[in-house]
Amino acid sequence: MNTTTDKVADFAHETVDALADASNHARAAFDEKSDQIMNAEQQLIKNCQTYVRENPVTSLGIAVAGGFLLSRLLSGR
Repeated sequence: MNTTTDKVADFAHETVDALADASNHARAAFDEKSDQIMNAEQQLIKNCQTYVRENPVTSLGIAVAGGFLLSRLLSGR
């Protein structure tokens, strides 16, 4: 005989199981996106390193200009 307490307990267990399943799914999706971002970051670093090796003077000019602009923005004037 199913009592109200048993029904509530069954419902609670089903709810917890559903939440655990959703949490696991979200975690898997997060891990996958995290891996994709890390791979993209590594590829970007490789591309930058290659560009700097192939264009050292241009790279230096970009760095100087970026530093100048950054200092102007942060100086507050």
